[in-house]
Amino acid sequence: MLDYTTLKIIWWLLVGVLLVGFAIMDGHDMGVGTLLPFVGKNDDERRVVINTVGPHWDGNQVWFITGGGAIFAAWPLVYATAFSGFYWAMLAVLWALFFRPVGFDYRSKIHNARWRSTWDWGLFVGGAVPPFIFGVAFGNLLQGVPFSLDNNLVSDYSGSFWALLNPFALLCGVVSSAMITMQGGMYLAHRTEGRIQIRSISLAAYCAWVMVAAFVLAGLWLRFGHIDGYVITSSVDAAGLPDPLAKTVVRSAEGWWQNYRAQPMLWLLPCLAICGALLAAWLVQSGRTLRAFVASSLSILGVIGTAGAAMFPFVMPSSTQLNASLTVWDSVSSHLTLQLMFFATLIFMPLIIFYTGWAYHVMRGKVTVADIQANSHQAY
Repeated sequence: MLDYTTLKIIWWLLVGVLLVGFAIMDGHDMGVGTLLPFVGKNDDERRVVINTVGPHWDGNQVWFITGGGAIFAAWPLVYATAFSGFYWAMLAVLWALFFRPVGFDYRSKIHNARWRSTWDWGLFVGGAVPPFIFGVAFGNLLQGVPFSLDNNLVSDYSGSFWALLNPFALLCGVVSSAMITMQGGMYLAHRTEGRIQIRSISLAAYCAWVMVAAFVLAGLWLRFGHIDGYVITSSVDAAGLPDPLAKTVVRSAEGWWQNYRAQPMLWLLPCLAICGALLAAWLVQSGRTLRAFVASSLSILGVIGTAGAAMFPFVMPSSTQLNASLTVWDSVSSHLTLQLMFFATLIFMPLIIFYTGWAYHVMRGKVTVADIQANSHQAY
C-alpha cells in the first residue's frame, strides 16, 4: 500500500504524462487541422490531409478526456477552481472542438466546393483555437490566478475573460500553438508525399523555429520581466489531509527558479524543448520524417516539463490570496481515491497505449492523391 505522500507525487507525474500524451497524440491531429487550408490547395489534396488523421483523431481524444477526468478525480479543488475561473475560456475551447467531429463527418457528404471549404476552415478553427487557449491558460498560471477561498474552500474568481489575454499569456499561447502545429506538420510530412509533403516540411520547420524563439522569449520574460513566482514559507505536512489555507505563501522573483537551482539536472528539460525542436526541423528537411516526429514529441515533453518543474509543488497559484494557492500537497483527493485510481491506471493505461500503437501500425503508410481518387467513397 503506497503512502499518501508518494501517491500525491505519483499523481502529479501522471497528470503530467496525460498532458504530454494529449499534446503529442491529440496535438498532432489538431496541428494537421491547423495546417489543412495551407498544405492542401485543392479538394483532393485536402482529403489526403484529412485522411492522415481521420481514422485516429477520435481515439486520440482519449488523452484529452482522461486528462480532464484525472484532474477532476485527483485534484478536485483545482478542477472546480479552474473551471469557474477559466469558464469562458473553457467554453471557447469546447465551441472550437465542436467543429472537429462535425467537420470530419460531414465535410465529404456533399460534393459542393463551398460546403467543403467551409468545413475545412471549421477544422482549422477546431485545431488552432484549443492549443492557443491552453497556452494562454498556462501563461496565467505562471503569473497567478485571481481567486480566493473561503473557510469552506469555496472559490471566488475575481478576474475577467479579457484579463486572461495579457501579453505574457498571449506569448505562451504562441508557444503552444507553434508547438502543436509543428507536431502536426511533422506528422503530415511522414504520412504524405509530393507537393503536400513539401509544403508540410516547410511549415513544420518554420513552426519549430517560431516555437523555439517564443519559448526562449517567454523564459527571459519570466526571469527578467518582473513576474514573481511563489514560495511556501511555512512547514508543510505532505502526508496530511488537504487544507490549502493552512500554509503561508509569499511571492518572490526567484520563486519559479528555486527548483532549477536546487536540482540543476532540471535544466535538461528546457534544453530538450529547444534542441528537440531544432533537431526536428533539421531532420524533417533532411527527409527523415519519422525521426523528426519523435524529436518533435520530445520537444513537447521538454516544454511541458519545463513549466511543471518550475511550478512544483504549485498547481494553481492565487494572485489575490496567496495562501489559497493550490499545490500538490493540499488540493488532492483522499488517500483511498488516489490509490484506487492508481491501480486502475496501471491496468488501463497500458491497454490504451497498446491499442493506439496497434491502430497506427495497421493504418501506417503514405496517403496519396491517387489513393483518394481511387477510393472516392471514403468517408473523409
